[in-house]
Amino acid sequence: MKNVAFIGLGVMGYPMAGHLAKAGYQVTVYNRTTTKAVQWAHDFENSFASTPKEAVENADIVFACVGNDDDVREVSYGDDGIFAGLKTEAIYVDHTTASAELARELNEAAIKQGNFFIDAPVSGGQAGAENGLLTVMCGGDETVFAQVQPVMAAYSKFSQLMGEVGNGQIAKMANQICIAGLVQGLSEAFNFAERAGLDADKLVETISKGAAGSWQMENRYKTMFAGEYEFGFAVDWMRKDLSIAFSEAEKYGAELPVTKMVDGFYEQVQQQGGSRYDTSSLISLLKDK
Repeated sequence: MKNVAFIGLGVMGYPMAGHLAKAGYQVTVYNRTTTKAVQWAHDFENSFASTPKEAVENADIVFACVGNDDDVREVSYGDDGIFAGLKTEAIYVDHTTASAELARELNEAAIKQGNFFIDAPVSGGQAGAENGLLTVMCGGDETVFAQVQPVMAAYSKFSQLMGEVGNGQIAKMANQICIAGLVQGLSEAFNFAERAGLDADKLVETISKGAAGSWQMENRYKTMFAGEYEFGFAVDWMRKDLSIAFSEAEKYGAELPVTKMVDGFYEQVQQQGGSRYDTSSLISLLKDK
């Protein structure tokens, strides 16, 4: 499977598609802003197309990574959409963090025309995409997953099949729920430690070795103490992801009290002009008090 297509060249998609090109795949990209697709093709010496349909026509696997459910539908359907161009038995892999409902919808559309679908949201943020160290949570058929897993290895450190179509998205929702509560806990701890006069480096060096340790702690503590929030996943996108999780949780009767509280804090960050701040900006609400 040497021919692939990549739809969506945002902060995640641009480097992900680049890793595929570096791994030796023939990659054709599409982006709504054509100038970015032209630049990508120049940077990685591969091809771009003017529509999703044209981008996927020769592809064995099509990857997409766009903004939300509406964006996925926009690039998937219609005369110029992905489904209009897919060849028989091609695989459509959606890396967008979207709803499980959409994943099932796209799977049905794929089956109807002799294609395959995998929902495959990612975790690791912009840095993970740039460094090829993403974690991929997938839903779909085991045989199909086995075909796409070695290709995704170009930009991921780990990928896992979580079960049927839609389960990848549900796993990503669980991931975001974990992060929301964790970042709030770090914000409160760091604000407390700072006000008490503790040395930030010594604190993290010590407690990161025990049960409190986490990726977020080790990679975000310096910028959180410094009041710098221009790194990683934006508040706007986190709230989008959490809204999807809230809708899905209602279906199962799952309570998310802490997550809803933290979502309210993120809303306050937005109201204070921090929509594009990264998720660690929760600490800003405490620093200002």
